[in-house]
Amino acid sequence: MDANDEPQIQIFSTTPQSKDRPRDGYIQQIIDVARWSEQAGCTAILVYTDNSLVDAWLVSQIIIQNTQKLCPLVAVQPAYMHPYTVAKMVATFGHLYQRRVYLNLVAGGFKNDLLALNDDTPHDDRYLRLIEYTTIIKALLSSPNPVTFAGKYYKVQGLRMTPPLDPALFPGLLISGSSEAGVAAAMAIGAVPVKYPKPAKDYERVTPNYDQAGIRVGIIARPTSAEAWSVAIERFPGDRKGQLAHQLAMRLSDSVWHKQLSEMAQATGDLQGVYWMWPFENYQTFCPYLVGNYEEVADELSRYIRSGHQTFILDIPPAREELNHVRAAFDYASRTVAL
Repeated sequence: MDANDEPQIQIFSTTPQSKDRPRDGYIQQIIDVARWSEQAGCTAILVYTDNSLVDAWLVSQIIIQNTQKLCPLVAVQPAYMHPYTVAKMVATFGHLYQRRVYLNLVAGGFKNDLLALNDDTPHDDRYLRLIEYTTIIKALLSSPNPVTFAGKYYKVQGLRMTPPLDPALFPGLLISGSSEAGVAAAMAIGAVPVKYPKPAKDYERVTPNYDQAGIRVGIIARPTSAEAWSVAIERFPGDRKGQLAHQLAMRLSDSVWHKQLSEMAQATGDLQGVYWMWPFENYQTFCPYLVGNYEEVADELSRYIRSGHQTFILDIPPAREELNHVRAAFDYASRTVAL
């Protein structure tokens, strides 16, 4: 790999969810995790959205007000907000704080959430809707002229964004790339498709594409493998109730990524090297985990990087020290890739 071809790795953290935390102290937890993430060198921090959570934009404002440069990665769902309102929020953050925002473009969500909102749009059509949605957002944030758009799902006439957004603060765009419809949408709107990865060896014959590749993965890395696995097993013990919840979700969900993760768990038998699916199978988190010593985790990360993945969205960090361990594994991986 030539030096000019080396990918620019971006590490994103994740904000704690309000439904999992007591109300008292939750704001401080948001602030703490955001500051840990910034100190660990993260580019941005994911803020979830669904019917059970507090508003993602208000959480994002807390993050911006309590960090120096960390960018919120705000989950955006068309059922919740008109595209003009999304663009207005991005432009307002830029105007007030001179801070860039990333948008995590969500086509669907939990099935019961969508039904409660009277959104019965079929899976692939939700991505077609998301293309229109994002097209309007991008036009409002980039054009000095009034925007007119007529599509199947959205129409605007002579709509202008005021205040205008500084071009340097134009939002980064991410979208689920687990389905063919998601990948097609990513290509149509210029977004990074993010997947829940298979073991890294499964990508070794894939042609790298450093402009369009992201994965969501948890990491538990320590100086020794024994220490890493001790932490992992203590953090994610077996949970029969969680296993039953996982099975129920599988029956009810039309999510492609959820089905793919379940198939990967069956294929790997929970564990393949450092690649671990146990937390997902127990409904404790929604991504695979990499567990091992720094060198072992770094080897897996370096394989992902060489196969074209440059954006890594981590699980919610339980402590500042966890991100320091993750940073150590990425530093090892970066040196390996540079060789």
